[in-house]
Amino acid sequence: MIVIDDKYISDDVVEKNFVCNLSACKGACCVAGDCGAPLEEAELSVLKKIYPKIKPYLREEGIREITQTGLHTWDDEHGHVTPIVNGAICAYATIDEAGHVGCGIEKAYKDGVVDFKKPISCHLYPIRITKYESFEAVNYDKWSICKPACKLGNQLQVPVYKFLREAITRKYGTEFYDVLDKIAQKQYRAG
Repeated sequence: MIVIDDKYISDDVVEKNFVCNLSACKGACCVAGDCGAPLEEAELSVLKKIYPKIKPYLREEGIREITQTGLHTWDDEHGHVTPIVNGAICAYATIDEAGHVGCGIEKAYKDGVVDFKKPISCHLYPIRITKYESFEAVNYDKWSICKPACKLGNQLQVPVYKFLREAITRKYGTEFYDVLDKIAQKQYRAG
């Protein structure tokens, strides 16, 4: 385990390899699961602010769900989460002609319509963060739908934390990432 400030990082974050392989999984993480994507408190007001701008990117089913249940819902385990349609797909999800599921928020971001990329829990996946009273647990979430990502990560030899450099930096800052990288290089990847 690596400890940086009040963050307890699982060894798997630096020891396991991972590179998303959307051509293989087709974005299954936006479809599978028992609730929507976890949202941070600050993201609730962001969603309210950007919703009119991202709405044109969303599927009709997603818009209907958001209209009925709100921009977010509550899950007893994860707190605020994105709404889901028919107990499965995220209300903010899009589906392209090839059947790949993506994020309507991220599409709007890439088009320069909004300055919010997507919920940090989505950006950080397969890392999941659990907040406790005095620390945060930063864990690698192994999920069977991500087997293609693990296989590709192993082929390319890209550790989870390196694949998620942008997301980790977004969440904790450049200094945090640099310390994590230095520890990982020294203790885990030295040979």
